[in-house]
Amino acid sequence: MFLVRQREATVFLVVVLLIVYFGFVNSVGRSTFFSKIDLINLGQIAAPIIIIALGEVLLLICGEIDLSVGFTYAFVPFLMHFFIDFYGFPGILGIIASLLCALAIGWVNGFLTVTIGLPSFVTTLGTGFILGGLILTLAHGEQANVPPKVLGIGHWIGGYAWAEISWAIVLTIVFHILLRRTRWGLHTIAVGGNLLGAAEAGVNVARIKYGNFMLCALLGGFVGIQITFQTAIIDTFSGGAAYQAMFYAIAAAVIGGTAMLGGSGTMIGAFLGAMVLAVLLDGFAVIGVSAYPLQIFFGGAILLSMILNVQLARLRAQGRVKVQ
Repeated sequence: MFLVRQREATVFLVVVLLIVYFGFVNSVGRSTFFSKIDLINLGQIAAPIIIIALGEVLLLICGEIDLSVGFTYAFVPFLMHFFIDFYGFPGILGIIASLLCALAIGWVNGFLTVTIGLPSFVTTLGTGFILGGLILTLAHGEQANVPPKVLGIGHWIGGYAWAEISWAIVLTIVFHILLRRTRWGLHTIAVGGNLLGAAEAGVNVARIKYGNFMLCALLGGFVGIQITFQTAIIDTFSGGAAYQAMFYAIAAAVIGGTAMLGGSGTMIGAFLGAMVLAVLLDGFAVIGVSAYPLQIFFGGAILLSMILNVQLARLRAQGRVKVQ
């Protein structure tokens, strides 16, 4: 019953079993799954998925979704480049200004969804394509170098080998506290669980949804800056990889126990869900398995997690189990 009560416990068990499996296969094949280099690679695969998933969890809990966060990921590094190299911003101010623009993108998504009344799926799909077009237009389809002014601070944001996963762990703890121990988190859950009831109880629904759109966009922009410092290049075509990371992030949230229909979710579960995907991606690459079958595993993992979520919801409705 413990595994039933704890959403994260089941996903944690899956992560452990996958690590044991790939560790065993690699030990037989004399590969490098547990080497320092591969552990760094695993962290760099998992970190962007984890950080974006934290924002998606907040939105999914309150009944929304952000499909534009991948393009925000690609757009914000170019803003940093423009602010610093073209407008003479000091390095740290250029980073802050670009992240403020990410918040503005989230505000626009909130305005179109909450105030205008568009479905968030449509809103963020549209703003995502607009951002993708702006990237190619403003940059003329060309890559850019990372501004020298920010290379020092960039080492601690994404250049250092363990920087990204360290940020992912810290942000997971912060957002777990935000969701479980603050009024903002309780109101987010209330909005997704019963929108009308939350509004009648005095919850400012619009403020909660605006804020979560802005947080999600901010995290996407931060990940984009991290990847920029990791790769030492600002790539106009990184939107494709970022869009994939966005889908992985949503998958991680769902695998970790976040309900697609709102009202329920967990940051620790999203972290572990991202680790499931990262271990699969890295493990199969290390043992030399083709990347093509990975989509089958991801699809199966999403379906299985949704089946478990539905079954747990039925048990809760019947009063037979309390999920913590």
